[in-house]
Amino acid sequence: MEPNVRFWIAERQSFIQRFLQWTELLDPTNLVVSVEKIEKSRQLLLTNEDASIRDLEDPRIKEAWKRSLSTVHPDSSKLIPVPFRPAALLPFTAPMIFFSMLSVKSLKSLILPQISFYTYTTAFNIVNGNASYLFPCLLQLQLNNALLKRALPIIFLTHISAVNVVAVRSLEPIRGIEVMDKEGHVMGYSRKAGTKAVRDTASSRVVLYGTSAFIPEVFSHYFVRTQFFRQHPWSLWTFKLACTVLVMGLMVPVSFSIFPQIERIQCSELEKEIQSATEDTELFYHRGV
Repeated sequence: MEPNVRFWIAERQSFIQRFLQWTELLDPTNLVVSVEKIEKSRQLLLTNEDASIRDLEDPRIKEAWKRSLSTVHPDSSKLIPVPFRPAALLPFTAPMIFFSMLSVKSLKSLILPQISFYTYTTAFNIVNGNASYLFPCLLQLQLNNALLKRALPIIFLTHISAVNVVAVRSLEPIRGIEVMDKEGHVMGYSRKAGTKAVRDTASSRVVLYGTSAFIPEVFSHYFVRTQFFRQHPWSLWTFKLACTVLVMGLMVPVSFSIFPQIERIQCSELEKEIQSATEDTELFYHRGV
């Protein structure tokens, strides 16, 4: 069985445990680890099938799990390209969100900064989605008042992040995704599991980008009323950028931890043909990141 799948099935983690796990997997050093080191780590895990990241004393095994989980796709067992590894999401999208939150004067000035964000997140969702299958929405909006101008970028970011996931992974609810037993044996393709995988991932994106855009905007609203801002008007950009990076630094592991990467689903909730193919009461599927 693919080691990453074996890990997520075996580790019955709570939200807190998944959060702590993701803080390790989102370590930026995972972006620069060499292919040779990854291959050695994978080989070590393949020869230690009973390895568990939580209770092993061997630091080599623990480091091997960290490298494998952060760089290898659980479905395809292939290396995830460096720009699209989970650890790359924060450094790539935090600046994009910052620039998208600058003062909006027209619909054009709102849409253009979103292009890089949309392009990157599309690729990220495709690369990290369920590999059973491997595209934008135009909004007609009018900028009428100051409140709308401040709220519109947040609404736009939240909307596009969710729609992006649904669009690029639209085949999963239609054709289904693989569901497997605890040994990794594929029991069939489930449309219900595919729908749940896409819905949960889209929800986590809404939490991630909605919060990352909303909180800096709230802080900035009060910051511009301070004496410091009146003396240093240019400081708003620095303040908003710092807030965005800090909030996203927390929200990336939070959003990745809301739902397990390998999710469980009761067999009774699946299609009848899958229920008849196994005696297990629960099966597993790869939700994606």
